[in-house]
Amino acid sequence: MSPSPQRSRPLLMIALGVGALLFGIVLGQFLPADLLGLRGTSAKQPASQDDPDPLWTCGMHPHVIEHGPGQCPICGMDLTPVRGSDGDFADDHPAHPAADAIRIEPEMVQNMNVRTAEVTRRDLNQPIRTVGYLEFDQQRMVTVTTKYKGWVEKVYVNYVGEEVRRGQPLFEIYSPELVQTERELLSALEFVEEMRDAPADALERAESMVESARVRLTYWDIAPQQIARLEETGEVFRTLSVAAPSGGLVMKRMAGLEGMAVEPGMELFHIADLSNLWVSVELFESQLAAVREGTEALIELSYFPGETFRGTVRYLEPELSEETRTMRAMVEVPNPRGRLRKGMYATVELNPIQVPDALVVPSHAVLRTGERNVVVEALGEGRFAPREIVLGHRADGYTEILSGLDEGTRVVTSAQFLLDSESTLREAVQKMVAERSERPATAPLMTDPAMADPSPAAPDAAHEMTDPSDHSGHGDHSEP
Repeated sequence: MSPSPQRSRPLLMIALGVGALLFGIVLGQFLPADLLGLRGTSAKQPASQDDPDPLWTCGMHPHVIEHGPGQCPICGMDLTPVRGSDGDFADDHPAHPAADAIRIEPEMVQNMNVRTAEVTRRDLNQPIRTVGYLEFDQQRMVTVTTKYKGWVEKVYVNYVGEEVRRGQPLFEIYSPELVQTERELLSALEFVEEMRDAPADALERAESMVESARVRLTYWDIAPQQIARLEETGEVFRTLSVAAPSGGLVMKRMAGLEGMAVEPGMELFHIADLSNLWVSVELFESQLAAVREGTEALIELSYFPGETFRGTVRYLEPELSEETRTMRAMVEVPNPRGRLRKGMYATVELNPIQVPDALVVPSHAVLRTGERNVVVEALGEGRFAPREIVLGHRADGYTEILSGLDEGTRVVTSAQFLLDSESTLREAVQKMVAERSERPATAPLMTDPAMADPSPAAPDAAHEMTDPSDHSGHGDHSEP
């Protein structure tokens, strides 16, 4: 048989009353009255002259609010006057409502280890760590070929991996076309000497023939020094040496080159310039928005412990890999002493600027409750107030502030949890004060609302404690 509403109702009220009592005891033990802004003297001391009709509370049970001095109905302690209920802080700082701000004594600030930091502006960097392999700089790789037919008669570089200098001879080649052009140049020079005393137009035609022969040799990649030597000696060279167009390592050499007949366009040598190398790295799709050409990078290699090489992103591939959802980027790194080699494994840290000149606070100063984001502002003179903010990007230990704070404001970076909880609790107490001050002085003590009887026609409690249907312990009153 289910209990009647008359029996369950008083039990519920008793349970709620006990819960409110326990809540008040715990609250009074862990949150001293000073932190709650409930600063006052004992009940026997006179009230402040600034507040002729102060409200009174219990330090152990701050939810108890009375119009005059007396004892707490729960624990019997003397009630103390509530300081600050009239908004004394708002008088000094009208921009900050009293319900928001709290005042902490200097000793308590020191005991709580309260530290602050200034709201500043800085570039937000988003470090990205990845790995990659060293490759040749494709912009510095050259292919050695000829633009004329000929026969290779002597080779000076004989194996792959040999280091060469710019201008160093690679091989000697005999080409009938080159020999013929050399002779034409020498003949044109002799003709110019013969035409020194001729009319100007004739001499000009002779000089144009010389220039034409020179240009043809230049188009065939004959070095200016070789052309000058030909003109100085007046001797036709049967073979001409082909020099390295740049310094670096020989990465490819055609096998059996000596004695080979070559055609224009044949790739005889590949040379890689090692003054700069590229580090090929993979970037995830979510990282691409911050990385662009010119982004700086720090490169570390296990082969050189303790050393850091600096590089710059020079190239981003135009599309993502469908399998890995990553994109390849090339980081250029200088290699002035030639110690870095193709294939070396490297760890790369990119430092792209995510937000330039952002308004930021230290990330550990932000309280995230799920519904709102808050920082505690340090107002000076032991005053603190929570400020709701709108957050932006977060990087490198800082969080961007989109709204809610100004540059130069100081915010709490330690113990802000205690200060924010204290401010919230004080706001709740002041709401209770405001509600109590609107009630007549003869109203009953303010306790937990759950203890009030919502029924306007509630019967006497002592009468309700006796169930009329329960006749145990009484005489037999059976109906006749």
